[in-house]
Amino acid sequence: MFPSFSLRYARLPERMRAASQPTPVEEARLVAFNRELAEELGFELAAFEADEASEIFAGNRLPEGAEPVAMAYAGHQFGNFVPQLGDGRALLLGEVIDRHDRIRDIQLKGSGRTPFSRGGDGRSPLGPVLREYLVSEAMHALGIPTTRALAAVTTGERVFRRIPEPGAVLTRVASSHVRVGTFQYFAARGDTEAVRLLADEAIARHYPHLADRTDGGERYLALLDAVAERQAELVAGWMGVGFIHGVMNTDNTAISGETIDYGPCAFMDTFDPRTVYSSIDEQGRYAYVNQPVIIQWNLARFAETLVPLIDSDGERAVERATPIIRDFSERFEVRWREVMRVKLGLVTEEEGDGELAQALLDAMRDGRADFHLTFRYLADGVEASAEAPRLRENFASQDELEAWLPRWRERLARESVATDDIVARLNAANPAVIPRNHRVAEAIAAAEEGDFGPFEALLAVITDPYTTPDGDVDYMRPPRDEEKVLRTFCGT
Repeated sequence: MFPSFSLRYARLPERMRAASQPTPVEEARLVAFNRELAEELGFELAAFEADEASEIFAGNRLPEGAEPVAMAYAGHQFGNFVPQLGDGRALLLGEVIDRHDRIRDIQLKGSGRTPFSRGGDGRSPLGPVLREYLVSEAMHALGIPTTRALAAVTTGERVFRRIPEPGAVLTRVASSHVRVGTFQYFAARGDTEAVRLLADEAIARHYPHLADRTDGGERYLALLDAVAERQAELVAGWMGVGFIHGVMNTDNTAISGETIDYGPCAFMDTFDPRTVYSSIDEQGRYAYVNQPVIIQWNLARFAETLVPLIDSDGERAVERATPIIRDFSERFEVRWREVMRVKLGLVTEEEGDGELAQALLDAMRDGRADFHLTFRYLADGVEASAEAPRLRENFASQDELEAWLPRWRERLARESVATDDIVARLNAANPAVIPRNHRVAEAIAAAEEGDFGPFEALLAVITDPYTTPDGDVDYMRPPRDEEKVLRTFCGT
């Protein structure tokens, strides 16, 4: 059933990982399987058998050719450096070459203790597994780079966190699991050779166009620049869909430019740039509005690890790397304006587009408007004669919206595009459905009682996000006051 494994990371020097075996579970039950992703990875679905899959995805049996390892990494957690973290509850089974000739990691998450568990049980409650499954697949459907969910298995065991919860294991797929914190682990130990091996692996897997640079310093400086570009695109994409990661530690910043580690993440409902959901982010370090600044800070930490590779003279290396970090905010703004132009139905570029987008965001903030419905219902207000009740009713106070709409229509007129085409553009750019926090919580609560119907229904609509859903459940509706879920938890 499984495709053939390669063992690229397992063949790197032993100090970069720890061989470890999954801890068997009592009663493995497959509750979600991503057949589309499995097909892409090269699984033989004709030979798929649910009981066998349950045992493999729970870690009770290893697929042929797998050599599980826990990866070593460090990280800045809420700004404080922890020199050793590592995969405390995850095991990399190996890599496969998918049907598009891309290298993809396959990892079990929640599969038991590893040498990096630091006294933890290495398990995962069901809730975080289902949250990551839902949100990562939604992000993929929205076109935002992300790790993906291949399978979810319940374990028949209880996991003790704040309260006893059903246990589960997630099978996660990524371009790689190398993080800024992976580089930090070795840089903190003065292990320049390991940093070089990691950098070369990152280039080979994610930035192969840099491999032919013969000047090593230039190659690693170009790696820093390429990672910065991908992170600018990634965070701009997050913010364009109102996504708040929640724990943007350096160990949760992937070198590939994928979204990784969906812990206390959430999509914003009412627009407020200061929004925080994570229960552990008491100071708002990772609030929605702070995400570009934090990723710049994380990139500075990445640059520090590359200093010995960029130039043997440390001062000269810092001098060469500094402009990439210093100018990141400008790079991000370019990507953010691109995202917002698309959301406003614009194709051409004009100097005032950024200010036009910000004026709408200000109106949304002051009018307590729902982020997603505002952009989705812009299509109702393209024409000056349109009453657009859904758009207007989304604002508690409409004065700023009324002042903004004529400016936007005037800007649209300079696109010289038919109204129907603009409406089609807007509906293709602004999702009808995202995994709203209260819907995710409802699906998790039902699953914890053994009913996976709400999870499956929610998964179906969020993986087709630009289509207005039918059915009895209004997945587009924001939460009522009594439904709001204002705090999310890691589950570690």
